Amino acid sequence: MTRAEQTVRHFRHTLLWPLQLEVAGDDRRQPWLRLADCPPWRRVEDEFTADPAEFKERHYKEFVTFLPYVQRFLYGESRSPRRAADDPPSDPPMQVLRRHDLAAIRAVLREGEAPVTLAVAHVDLYFFRDLDVVLLNIELHADDLPLSTVEELLYRFGRAYPSGWDEQGNGVHNLHAVELLGHDGQVLAVSDSGARDKFLHFVCAHRAPCLAAHWAWLLRPLALDHSADEGALRYRLIEYHRMPVMAYLALDDPRALAREDFIRLALISHVRPGDPLPWTDPAIVEFERHYCDDRYWTDSDAGPNTRFLCSGPALLVVGEAGDAYFRDRERGMLAQFRHQYFLLFLIAHFHRAALLVFSDRLVDAINDLDIGDADSVRRFKRRIRAVFATFLRFTHRYWFHELSERGQVQSLFRRAAGQLGNDALFAEVKEQIRDMSQYLDSDSQRRQSNTVVRLTVVTVFGLITTVVTSFFGMNLLALADVPLAEKIHYFIIGTVVFTGLVFFAIARSKRLSDFLETLSDERLGVFAKAAAFADVLFVRRKR
Repeated sequence: MTRAEQTVRHFRHTLLWPLQLEVAGDDRRQPWLRLADCPPWRRVEDEFTADPAEFKERHYKEFVTFLPYVQRFLYGESRSPRRAADDPPSDPPMQVLRRHDLAAIRAVLREGEAPVTLAVAHVDLYFFRDLDVVLLNIELHADDLPLSTVEELLYRFGRAYPSGWDEQGNGVHNLHAVELLGHDGQVLAVSDSGARDKFLHFVCAHRAPCLAAHWAWLLRPLALDHSADEGALRYRLIEYHRMPVMAYLALDDPRALAREDFIRLALISHVRPGDPLPWTDPAIVEFERHYCDDRYWTDSDAGPNTRFLCSGPALLVVGEAGDAYFRDRERGMLAQFRHQYFLLFLIAHFHRAALLVFSDRLVDAINDLDIGDADSVRRFKRRIRAVFATFLRFTHRYWFHELSERGQVQSLFRRAAGQLGNDALFAEVKEQIRDMSQYLDSDSQRRQSNTVVRLTVVTVFGLITTVVTSFFGMNLLALADVPLAEKIHYFIIGTVVFTGLVFFAIARSKRLSDFLETLSDERLGVFAKAAAFADVLFVRRKR
């Protein structure tokens, strides 16, 4: 069977778009509550809160795939029968909101071509406690599409804004037109990639990219941070406008695909369909080692012939449409693709997004720091300590390298995390936070040291008064027999004088410290020491 005859019998297209939330105060811990009364989003009650009779086998297989600490991250703490009846159930650190008004997406690949319609399985928002990260998830599906059409969809769909325009004013690298359809077929939103002036003016005015209209509509009532739109929550882009993508391709004969076809699918986020491949690129030369997981690829008539392709931004599963296990939605590979493999892909990209947000928060804190402004310094310290505390919670609650004892799941997670460079990014952010923490510690030690110096200087000069009064006695002035009013008068005068001397010593403690250091230096003469004393009483000498 030639490549031109290949038809994708069943196609699943999943987008996962990490975004950075801009929230403050108490909203930072549970921002999803802001959307509780904002239709069309509704909080998803997971399968574990429903009737046990409705708990499906695919949900059970998804749960037992992961290690206990990953289960607690995804599903919350276990429920003990010893828990008091009035104790509220524990919420998982990951919260999901879903909208049900979107039924299908109608896409036109290029101008003049017939549209392609994909059904919408679901549209979700994933929130994470304590972290300013949200992930938009869209799952689409269609049947009997040409492989070339699938490649174009994977390459062109999932771009937040056009990267440029051609001579006719059409956006390049993105779909020519996109329509979001409701359940009765009405058009809910339309793309505007051809509105060149809109995108140019927004970037010129805000120094930030503008989203295409259909993506902005899909996220409402969330609003882009730089836009004038009102929104319950605001967000910013984290990375490149190309969204991470997952795909499931059921072909009549995947073995008929050439090596070039697999390369184009695996690198769909980087290589435009139809463009020549860089055959001398080391990643292409060692393609199978870098991007392929062939645990279930036998390349034989007996099968199985399922190949996993992972490049970090993309995770694809290619298999035989005639294989009942591969198409099984309850126990087979399709069920695992939609559950286990989706979650490992989500965790890998969530890790990267959270680390990038931490790095952005640190940069923002540094940019806002003015060491000459005491209020700015205090704000900087509070922000760094808050980031440090949140990073500790992230490290102990969300960061892990081992997801599962299942070799396939763990292998794909390591491959995805490695392609994304999560370990190197974690080490870099951890080092940045350590540097900030060390700066705060050294600054606190410097302030404590200065305080000790001031107290020492005041104590030294107070020692003179103590010695003098102890030598002459406390009754140097015979005030025992004077009237009470005169005693009070002397008391007030003494209090004012000694308080003034103490305040003067504190105010000039730095100069007094320099004077004491000069006085103890045997290499300096009398005039130099007298000049140092004069510097304490009068204007500081120019150094």
